[in-house]
Amino acid sequence: MRAAEVTEFGDSSVIEVAEQDVPEPDAGELRIEVKAAGINFADIMQRRGHYPEGPDPGYTPGMEVAGVVDAVGDGVGREVGDEVMGFVNHGGYAEYAIANASGVFDLPEAMSFSEGAGFPVQFLTAHNCLFGWGDLTEDESVLIHAAAGGVGTAAVQLASNAGAEVFGTASTEEKLGLAEDLGCDHPIQYTEVDFVEAVNDQTDHGVDLVLDGIGGETTTESMKCLKDFGRMVSFGAASGEPGKPNTGDLLFHNQTVIGYHLGQAMRREPGRVFQAVPKLTQQLQSGDLDVIVGHEFPLADAAEAHQFIEDRKSSGKVVLKP
Repeated sequence: MRAAEVTEFGDSSVIEVAEQDVPEPDAGELRIEVKAAGINFADIMQRRGHYPEGPDPGYTPGMEVAGVVDAVGDGVGREVGDEVMGFVNHGGYAEYAIANASGVFDLPEAMSFSEGAGFPVQFLTAHNCLFGWGDLTEDESVLIHAAAGGVGTAAVQLASNAGAEVFGTASTEEKLGLAEDLGCDHPIQYTEVDFVEAVNDQTDHGVDLVLDGIGGETTTESMKCLKDFGRMVSFGAASGEPGKPNTGDLLFHNQTVIGYHLGQAMRREPGRVFQAVPKLTQQLQSGDLDVIVGHEFPLADAAEAHQFIEDRKSSGKVVLKP
C-alpha cells in the first residue's frame, strides 16, 4: 500500500510517500480502507518534533480517517464493508489504517468520506471544550480563536446553536465571512485590529469563555478578554509556545484556566470524550451541523498539504484522499 512517512523531524519536505506492508488488525482492532484522512495541526507539531510524547521519525502520521472496514480482529462487532469514521493511533495518511474499535463510529448517510474525516478531532474537541470542559450556557458569551479553522468552524456552529453570543478571530475577511455565515456574531480580523480592544468594546466586562488553541502571547492577551469568574480552555499551542496565564490575575478575578488534550482524555476517560458522539452525528445527519471541508489533496501531495496549512492559506478542514 502507499503511505506517507515522516523521515526525520523538520519542515514539510521531510514527508515522503512510499510503499508499506498492509497492516493486520489485532484483537479489538479493525482495518479501514482509507477514503479520506484528516490533517490536524498536531500532525504538523509532531513532524516538527515539538509534540510531547510524539512519535519518532519513520512513522506514518494521521490520527483520524473515514473509509470502509476491510478486516476485523477478534471481539470486534463490525462487519467488513461498514462505512465508518474515527481515530487511529497514527498511520492515517495511508491507503489502509488500523483503529481500535472503541474509537470508530458509523458514518452518517448524509456525509461524504471527506466530511467524515473532518468529524472526530474537530467536533469532539469543539464540543468538549465548549460544554464538557468549558460549561458554556445559552446566556453566555465565548471568544473562539481561529474561527475559520477546523475546530473553529465546528465550535462556532455549536456555540451559536446553543444560543451563546459568539466572538471569533481570523486573519482575513474571507475567513471571517465563513465564520459569520456559520453563526459568529462578532467577527474580528486580528491582523487589522487589537482583538482585546474589539472584544472589550463590545462587552460590558468581557466574555464568559475563551477557547485558546494558539498559546503564546494569544493566551496572555485573551486573559484580558475574560470577565470575572470567566473560564479559558487551553487545547493547543499552534503558535509553537505554551500559554502562560498570570496567576495573580486569575486569583484576583476568580478566573479559571482549564486544559484539554483530546488524546490523553480519550486514553483516560473515553466515555467522557465520546458521550457527545450520538448527539453530534444526529445533528450532522439532520443538517443542523456541517463539516466544513475547505481543501482536499491527494495522498501524494501530503507535504504540500502541510505547507498549505502552515502558510495560513486553509479554512475549514484539510483532508488527504488516498
